[in-house]
Amino acid sequence: MLKTDILIIGSGISGLFLAMKTAQKRPDLSIVIMTKESAQNTNTQLAQGGIAVVTDLIKDSFDQHIKDTLQAGKGSCDETIVNMVIKQAPERLKELLDIGTSFDKDELGQWNLGLEGGHSNHRILHHKDSSGLEIEKKLLSIIKELSNIQLLENHQVIDLNTEKIGEENLCTGAFYYDKKSNSVKYIQTRTIILSTGGCGQLFENTTNPEIATGDGIAMAARAGIEIEDLQYIQFHPTALYAGSKNPFFLISEAVRGFGAYVVNEDQKRFLFKYDSRGELATRDIVSHAINSEMLHTNKKHVYLDCRHLDPVEFYKEFPVIAKQCNLAGIKPEKDLIPIVPAAHYQCGGIKVDRNGLTAIQNLYAIGECARTGLHGKNRLASNSLLEALVFAHQASEQIDKTIQNFAFSSKIPRPKFSETDTSTYEAFAILKKELQVLITVFYTSENRNKDHALEKIKMLKNAAVSLIEKDKITIPFIEFSNMLITALIIIKQCKKIKEPILTN
Repeated sequence: MLKTDILIIGSGISGLFLAMKTAQKRPDLSIVIMTKESAQNTNTQLAQGGIAVVTDLIKDSFDQHIKDTLQAGKGSCDETIVNMVIKQAPERLKELLDIGTSFDKDELGQWNLGLEGGHSNHRILHHKDSSGLEIEKKLLSIIKELSNIQLLENHQVIDLNTEKIGEENLCTGAFYYDKKSNSVKYIQTRTIILSTGGCGQLFENTTNPEIATGDGIAMAARAGIEIEDLQYIQFHPTALYAGSKNPFFLISEAVRGFGAYVVNEDQKRFLFKYDSRGELATRDIVSHAINSEMLHTNKKHVYLDCRHLDPVEFYKEFPVIAKQCNLAGIKPEKDLIPIVPAAHYQCGGIKVDRNGLTAIQNLYAIGECARTGLHGKNRLASNSLLEALVFAHQASEQIDKTIQNFAFSSKIPRPKFSETDTSTYEAFAILKKELQVLITVFYTSENRNKDHALEKIKMLKNAAVSLIEKDKITIPFIEFSNMLITALIIIKQCKKIKEPILTN
C-alpha cells in the first residue's frame, strides 16, 4: 500500500507548481502526484495565449487589470480575491522565470506583450502560441529531479476516503486504479490537493482533452463539499470547426489581438453590432454574437479572416495554429478559417477560500476545478494560468503551516471493487455521446426543460449501472459516473440564470 504526506491529483500547472514549491521548501515531506494518463495530457499544455501580468507600471497598472477582470466577471467576482491574484502576479512570474521558463521578447529585448479580448492593455506574456506547454515542460523537468516527489502516470483516482476524526471529517486517503496492474488500490495520506481540471467533455463541441470529465467536481461532491457557480461554463469563440471531431483545436484569442477579423458567410464583419470593441470584446460577448449569427444565417460556423495580416509575422507568431490550419488544408494567408464557439473553461467549481482550502481542513482544490472567486460569470483571457500559480502558492504556504495537525489514519479501508472489467468500453462511448448531446442542447437553449433533462440523466444512470457486473468496475463507468454528477449539478444550478445561458 502506498503512503504519502501529500497526494496531488492531476498534473496541470497548479498541481505541478504546488508540488515544486512544497517539495523544495519541505524536503521532509513525501509527495505523490497521480494523473490518469500521461503527465502532459492536461488543459495546461493546450493553453496557447499566455499569462496575464502587469509588467509595465507606466503604460499599465494593477488597477486597470483588476477593472478588466471585474468587468469580464459581470459583477460576480470576489474583489478581494481579484486584488490578491493580480497583485501577486509579478512574484509568481519571477518564479517561472527563475526555473527557466521562456517568454517571447521583441527586437529590443522587451517583453512582446500580447493583447487579448477584454484587456485594456498589452499584458499577455507568451511563448509563441504554446505558452502552457512551455510552462508544463519546465515544471515537469524540475519535478522529476526532486527526490521527495513521486510522479505516477496512468493512475486514475476513483474516489476520496473521508473519516470522522474527533469533531470533523478529514480526507485520509484515496482509491485509485493502476492501469499497469489493472487493479484498484488505496493510498494513505495526510493532505490531498485536487487539481483535476474541468468538465469540457460534457459538451459536443469542446477544446478540452478527453480526460476533462469533471472528476474532481464529482469526488468533492461525493465528499460533501459545496460546488458553486458551475453553471458558468465559458465557451471560447474561435475553435477550428472540424465537423464532429472532439476535442476541437483552439485558435487563440491572441490571433484576434494580432488583427484577425471574424466574418460571416458573406465575408462581412458583424461583431460591432454586439459590442463597440468588436473582435476585442470579451469571450462571452464574442461567442454569443457568433452563435446568434449562426442561428440567423442557419450556418454551422463563421470564419476567422487572417488574409490581410503579414503572413511571415503570422507564421512566426503562431506556428502551432498555422500548422494545424495547414493540416486541415487551410492556408491562413489565403483562406478563411471556419470557426465555432466551443466549451472551454469551467468558471465555477469546488468552493475554496483564499488558500484553496475546502470545507474539509486537509482537502484543497486549485486550478480549473476550483471556484476561487476570480472569474465570476466569465473569465478574462489569460487569467487562468495566473490563478493556477497564485492559488498553488497560497495552498503550499497553508500546507506548510498546517500539515503537522494531521496524522495518518489507523484505518485502512478495502477497495469497494475486487475486479476490473474492460468489456463495456464501446457501450459507454455511446452513453457519453447521448450525455454530450443532452447537456449541449440544454445549456445553449433559451427555453430549457429542466425536468426533461433530469429524467434523461436518471435514464442514463440506470443504463450505465446495467452495464457493470457486481463487484466489478470499469474505467469508463468511473468517468461516466463523474460526468453524470457534474451534469446534474450544472442542470440544477442553471435555474439561477435569467439571461441567455450561452457563455454567461
